[in-house]
Order: sequence, then C-alpha cells, then structure tokens
Amino acid sequence: MEKILILTDKSDVHPTSVINLLKERSIPFFRLNTEALMIDYSFAWFHYNGQSPDFYIKNLATNQTIWGHEIKSVWYRKPDFPKDFPYTINEEVDRHNALEAKQFFIYLMHYLSDLYSIGNHFYDKRANSKILQSKIAVELGMKIAPTCLSNSKDEIVKFSQKYEDISLKCLRDHWMKAEDGKVYDLCTQKVESQLLKEQPEAAFRQTVVFAQQYIEKKYELRITVMGSYVFTCKLDSQLLTPETGSVDWRLGYDYGLKHEIIETPSELERFCKQYLNKLNLNFGCFDFIVTPDDEFVFLECNPNGQWGWIEDECNVPMSEAMVDCLQNCLPVL
Repeated sequence: MEKILILTDKSDVHPTSVINLLKERSIPFFRLNTEALMIDYSFAWFHYNGQSPDFYIKNLATNQTIWGHEIKSVWYRKPDFPKDFPYTINEEVDRHNALEAKQFFIYLMHYLSDLYSIGNHFYDKRANSKILQSKIAVELGMKIAPTCLSNSKDEIVKFSQKYEDISLKCLRDHWMKAEDGKVYDLCTQKVESQLLKEQPEAAFRQTVVFAQQYIEKKYELRITVMGSYVFTCKLDSQLLTPETGSVDWRLGYDYGLKHEIIETPSELERFCKQYLNKLNLNFGCFDFIVTPDDEFVFLECNPNGQWGWIEDECNVPMSEAMVDCLQNCLPVL
C-alpha cells in the first residue's frame, strides 16, 4: 500500500486542510512529528544480505506504521531535529544521545531524498541561499533589486549612496528577544541612505548587513507553485502605511491587507518554473514587486513557504492541489 509521508511538528496547523482531504478521500498517509521521534515513535532501519534496505516508523499512541517501501511521496512541511527524549541521564550523555538522534534523522532524510517530494531535505538548504537566489534570477533574465551584503560600514555606505532609500533586511532570523522578554519581529525597514553614515562602525562589524535599493511599488505578488499548479495572489500593500505593511506586507496581516487571486503573467510563470527546475524543486513561494511602471522585480523564493492564509482569504483550492501533487507526483511543467 502506497502512503504519503508528512514531516512536520506538533505545533504546525498548516497541514490540517490537506490531512482532512486525505482522510476524506481515503488516501493513506503518515504524519511524523519529527521533534518527538524519540518519544512518540518506535523505529528501525535494517539491511540483510541479499535484501533491499528498509525501515519502519510506528506511532506508539495510534499503532499506525509506515514502511520505507510504502512511501510514495514526502511533504517536508516543517521537519525539525529530534528534541524530546524519554530519559535524562546527565548533561554529557544527553548531549551525545541528542547528536546521535539528530544524525540518524539526517541520514533518514537523505535516504528519502530521491522520492517525489514537496520540499526537500537536501535541496531546500541550498535553495534558501539569498545569494544563490539572486544569481539564478539574473541568469534567467529576471530583474532584481541592487544588493549588498557586508560587515563593512564603508561598503554599505558606498553602496547606499547610489540610491535615495535603502531596504534593510534579515537573511534568516526575523525575531529578536529583548532583555525584558518582549519578542520583536525584525521586518524589512525603509531607511534614508544618508542616515547610514551616522551609524557607528560597530553596528556593521558585528553582523552581516543585508541592504537593497528600495524599489517603489504599485503592488506586490505572491506566486505559489505546487508541481504543475500556479497560484498568483496580488497583495495591495501600498494601500497601507509603512507601519502597517506598505514596506513589508507581512505586517499587513493584522491591518486588512487586501488579497486577490489574479491570472499569472506568462513571463513570471515561465520564470518560476524554470527557477524551480534549476534547483530540483517541486514547490516554491515567490515574492515579486510590481513597480509603478509595471516592471517585475524578483525579491526571493521560499522553498518551503506558507500558503494556507491565501487559501483562506481567497477561497482558492490550494489544499486540493497539494493533495493532487502528493498523490500523483506531479512535477513542475
């Protein structure tokens, strides 16, 4: 019996709509909450002379089991390394055991890497590189914002003086916890270029500054590609203020950011599919600016981005598309 393997964690509600459809259509699947691999599951991988390697994972609460040879496709939704363990012994032994569990999980993910997947343990890490993303976009003829990454104040200031305003972004970690315990979301900031000259050298030397020319927007696009499906959502971020989402549309969630499903521009559909094929991916969430002159500017591609809120806002059948991809192993065409 062929099954779909969903790799995520206990807190992730994003797969719920897909899982409900799988149940409704009696499509076999197995959800593995990977952070709890060592406490909620039993497993074994083995190989005997003359036989193909195989493994099983069993959910101890439900007795549901999946064998490696049953796996038809994998959805790398939100996998994490094993973090919970049944026993505490001492700090050094616990550290060693955690590393062994992590290494087994890495081995298992690589073992599965050749299967059809939405997301991919092997390819996602490479595809997350903002530097590589820019390179590929340029190779495919797509316009990108002029960019500089540096720990040198001189380099950032020299770069920024070419433009009136600069976007300052995070490469990866968008959250910061202050001493008072308050958590801050480090969204994109629009900064006057001249103000960077006034900042101390230490502000540049102790981190990597990710600076781009600030591109004026008419609106923005979020394009989600799932196999052969393409969903394009227009985000009217410029109806909002800088504090509520015009600079970074993610702030607009709480301020009525207008969403609208539109027909995908043929130029962008072609680019997105070529981009994913170049990176051996079957899924990607692309962000574009549409300028006041109707030019498209590529910002980034999240190889494991979220899309559930678009489905909810726009009543578009994205969960059905995901089920179709996983059940029928649909490539990007």
